[in-house]
Amino acid sequence: MAVYEIAGLRVRMAPRYPTLTRQAQPYLAADQQGPVHFTLTVDDAFLQAKQAENPHLTINDCEYIWVGAAFYRALLHYDGFLLHASAVMMDGKAYLFTAPSGTGKSTHTALWQRCFGPDRARILNDDKPALRLLDGAFVACGTPFSGKTDLNINSAVPLQGICLLSRAAENRITRLTGRQALAGLLNQTLRPAEEQEMDRLLRLMDRLLRTVPVYALQCNMEKEAAELSYQTMKSCQEGIAL
Repeated sequence: MAVYEIAGLRVRMAPRYPTLTRQAQPYLAADQQGPVHFTLTVDDAFLQAKQAENPHLTINDCEYIWVGAAFYRALLHYDGFLLHASAVMMDGKAYLFTAPSGTGKSTHTALWQRCFGPDRARILNDDKPALRLLDGAFVACGTPFSGKTDLNINSAVPLQGICLLSRAAENRITRLTGRQALAGLLNQTLRPAEEQEMDRLLRLMDRLLRTVPVYALQCNMEKEAAELSYQTMKSCQEGIAL
């Protein structure tokens, strides 16, 4: 097993199949001898059982999906959780766009790259960024678990804002209250079955909504949508309590 540094945590795991092996490589720790926060183990018998339950998936897919799920379950114990989102980082801040699959999250962050340039607007994680509460503030982190693409960067940057994205003919962005935002965020994360773990997640969500602005973004697929979301979010400093 090797040690990887993911979202500020030292994680021991042993990727065996191509996707996780490739995407985990940039996260390989320089120091392989130090202590670790946790170990991720998923054996072949488990993966074969998952593949039997999901015949449309390959064994490679199953390793990538279920090792990722195990990582995000463990992350809850380190003040972190998954948000199903496309995360773009620009000028030292992270901006997240979350919505059900197929809505256009990746398309919107690609607009940021077209609008501001790919060297300035970089995709931190295109599907499953990790959010962690560190030193009293939330940061967005790249992870090897970025869905169907390799678009992820091993970095952690302050979280500036989150948009609940939907498609529309005209662009409009509206600040949400905590109560308005909570359901949308919970629908785009892993919700644990255990009551104690769910309580942990809800406490983190409450802290997030008190400190990070959340918006409803109705947008088309023109560059003006990227300009509107950036200009609105970049200047806002705090969230709204539930």
